[in-house]
Amino acid sequence: MKKLILPWILMLHCSSMLLSQTVEVKKPLFGITFNGYVKTDLFFDTRQTAGLREGHFLLFPENEKLDAEGNDINAKANYNILSIQTRISGSITAPDALGAKTSGYIEAEFFGNVNPAINSFRLRHAWVKLNWPKTELMVGQWWHPMFVPECSPGTVSFNTGAPFVVFSRNPQIKLTQTIGKVRIALTVLSQVDFVSDGPDGPNAKYLRNSVLPESDIQVQYATKNDEKGTELIIGAGINYQLLTPRLSTSVTLTPAYDTVINNLVFHHDATTSSYKVNTKSGSLAGNLYAKLKLKQVTLKAGAEYGGNNNAYTMLGGFAVRSVTDAEKGFVDYVNVRSFAAWAEFHTNSLKLQPGLFIAFGKNLGCSEEAIGPYYARGANIDYAYRISPRLVYNINKLRLAGELEYTVAAYGKTTSKGYVSDSKEIGNLRILLGVYYFF
Repeated sequence: MKKLILPWILMLHCSSMLLSQTVEVKKPLFGITFNGYVKTDLFFDTRQTAGLREGHFLLFPENEKLDAEGNDINAKANYNILSIQTRISGSITAPDALGAKTSGYIEAEFFGNVNPAINSFRLRHAWVKLNWPKTELMVGQWWHPMFVPECSPGTVSFNTGAPFVVFSRNPQIKLTQTIGKVRIALTVLSQVDFVSDGPDGPNAKYLRNSVLPESDIQVQYATKNDEKGTELIIGAGINYQLLTPRLSTSVTLTPAYDTVINNLVFHHDATTSSYKVNTKSGSLAGNLYAKLKLKQVTLKAGAEYGGNNNAYTMLGGFAVRSVTDAEKGFVDYVNVRSFAAWAEFHTNSLKLQPGLFIAFGKNLGCSEEAIGPYYARGANIDYAYRISPRLVYNINKLRLAGELEYTVAAYGKTTSKGYVSDSKEIGNLRILLGVYYFF
């Protein structure tokens, strides 16, 4: 019996080996591929800072805050260790549609969308693309058009150069046309996580209530030589944003008061009147950028000017210019303008990659006098700058990245035209170590 069974076992084993050599296992053409990284940041600051998520997203050092004896309360060092940048993304492929190749992308992290929600899962990007030979249509959430991923700072810090670089992700519809080496992109967008400031605090409703979506046009020239390992990108764009800060006013006719009758206190509420209002605040912005990749070194630079840069995580915003009807509480607005420029270089080594980021931002005030209040970021900052050297070390899937981030903000008094006078420089040094593990 054993003599009969043994040959059958040998035959089955040989057959399975032959099948495994001749039959190809086809991979699915369509589906989703996941990747991302686990990241932990360890950082130390020499003073208190203004930023997001327990200081993780650094903007600039806090102004002096003097106690009764003249001691600066904010001159206090601090540290933190956070893993909230840990990220996962999914690249989606699917059958063609409408004569175009289709694709999709989803990306999320544990950064949270507000400070109390730190550690919670939040959406970063989510889009669908239709690609024809010379035309691309993207619908979904992606970087603001004035943030150009292929020409953006490669800092270790999660701020990616903010507040000197446009930093915003927006739901949008983007149409891109390629003509030779030139790409022209038209985008209409809304706000969700990165929103404008206003009378009711930061909120997307100021843009939504204007009905007209934020609009942007970008023109880019790009050329690449894979054999020489060189690349050149030059681009520029114009952006328009329209806000409606209020839908109504509330005017006090008689103030609240108390009366006393027979030792009893009677409270009388204030009487008010409301009036519908539709005053808007419009602003233009423009950006320039360039990237030159040589065999050993990559150079990048960019600049942005805007009438109201608040929603882009930059200096600026808008303010009440004047009262146009005191009886009804009507006002009009003026923009608080700002400018920023940055540059960086890094080597192209795959293993050990040093780099340097430098940036400067300036408050350009208002075109007319303003009575306030101000709905602006850094309305009391005249200028700010940053010097940030880094060193990135890659070992297979592991990355160790160190960075020194020295940021200075010049605080002073805001004048009637939104400029800042009598400024004093306040500096902070951040020592940052990022540990990544890619998958």
